[in-house]
Amino acid sequence: MAAEPPSSLSYRTTGSTCLHPLSEFLGIPLDQVNFVACQLFALFAAFWFRIYMSPGKTSPDVRHAFVTIFGIYFVIFCFGWYSAHLFVLVFISYGIMVTASVSSIHRYSFFVAMGYLTICHVSRIYIFHYGILTTDFSGPLMIVTQKITTLAFQIHDGLGRRAEDLSAEQHRLAVKVKPTFLEYLSYLLNFMSVIAGPCNNFKDYIAFIEGRHIPTKLLEVNWKQRGFHSLPEPSPTRAVIHKLCMTLVSLLLFLTLTKSFPVTCLVDDWFVHKANFLTRLSYLYVVMQASKPKYYFAWTLADAVNNAAGFGFSGVDKNGNFCWDLLSNLNIWKIETATSFKMYLENWNIQTATWLKRVCYERVPWYPTVLTFVLSALWHGVYPGYYFTFLTGILVTVAARTVRSNCRRYFLSSRALKAVYDVVTWAVTQLSVSYTVAPFVMLAVEPTISLYKSMYFYLHIISLLIILFLPIKPHAHIQRQPQTLNSVNKKQKD
Repeated sequence: MAAEPPSSLSYRTTGSTCLHPLSEFLGIPLDQVNFVACQLFALFAAFWFRIYMSPGKTSPDVRHAFVTIFGIYFVIFCFGWYSAHLFVLVFISYGIMVTASVSSIHRYSFFVAMGYLTICHVSRIYIFHYGILTTDFSGPLMIVTQKITTLAFQIHDGLGRRAEDLSAEQHRLAVKVKPTFLEYLSYLLNFMSVIAGPCNNFKDYIAFIEGRHIPTKLLEVNWKQRGFHSLPEPSPTRAVIHKLCMTLVSLLLFLTLTKSFPVTCLVDDWFVHKANFLTRLSYLYVVMQASKPKYYFAWTLADAVNNAAGFGFSGVDKNGNFCWDLLSNLNIWKIETATSFKMYLENWNIQTATWLKRVCYERVPWYPTVLTFVLSALWHGVYPGYYFTFLTGILVTVAARTVRSNCRRYFLSSRALKAVYDVVTWAVTQLSVSYTVAPFVMLAVEPTISLYKSMYFYLHIISLLIILFLPIKPHAHIQRQPQTLNSVNKKQKD
């Protein structure tokens, strides 16, 4: 579901302690204060980088070196000696990229990166007592794992597969020349994304460093028809200001709403034994809503940092406005108004969902939905609560697809019926998500079982009944395998 921002469980850190007085004053763990300080400094550094180290003034190698050095400094500042884990994984993965054959590079890189990440998850949580006495360095490690595996698959597509066997997207993103050591370090450790992400494609990143990122997107539009004699120069300033305003609102909600409705409320004696079912249902929704602002804050700020550096331009919309959402990790409006489980997930942690689709869902030959949920759980960590969430998610996803394929068409005959359907599915979606993700934030087995017992396992039971008694229609499943040139030619011949 999400790459966890610095955990509130971390009471001691080996990173910088210069902000300790501020941490005590605000009542916020030091690693979270370090995180915010780094991201704010990164924001100013990004503006400076875009203005004074633009591609027209500075060579790509100097730009690569600058963002890498700052990224390494930020990681050490936030995580101290724990940052060594990040550097070890990066160097091992570079060795694999250089030495492994292109036919196997994606497998070796995937299993080594995921294996190292899992070992770190296990050691931090179970050897060091659920991470309470250690710094949560897993966030940057998770982002780097995504980038290592993304690049490995794209190199495999570019050098180890025939062009006609690739989908249009795989062909566009395929890397046909292995990166240099400096490019590799820059891609994985640049200061814009090393702390909070998001994951991005190697070709997009290199185009940004070399100054081709924005012109390439602009060339997709006929500017002469719009009255321009040359390519315009989109500025990210407006997009950055908008995202910083969203960040500020999220921070205020975190300091008020999140503090007022902590997840520990769900294991209180009043909630478990005294409140009636409808009250529990409503209260669970409120508590889960209150847990979102920290994600909104971290991801929106990270997006703003990348935009401030000039990275993240996605093109021009139908109204002629410049869009800076190439790296956006969430769409808050679509999340809060989602009328289906699928719509909710598609707009939450967008870049991670894209990574899961590209390295797993589109490539595995069997049980793509199940294996994608399993990979997502492993990537997030080894807290038992994660597995409760993802196992429940599989069940709810299948049930939601089944209901939609069987029932939706009956509500499309009039606007009134469609409006009723949208309101009902919105309420069901929001309550279902709250029920499903509760273990994700509760982490442990005992509080999760306590919560689900108090809710009578209602969503598990309803989902199972739907799957057992409603027909699962083939057209309810979205086409998984992307079309390749070979498959298109075959269809034309048939």
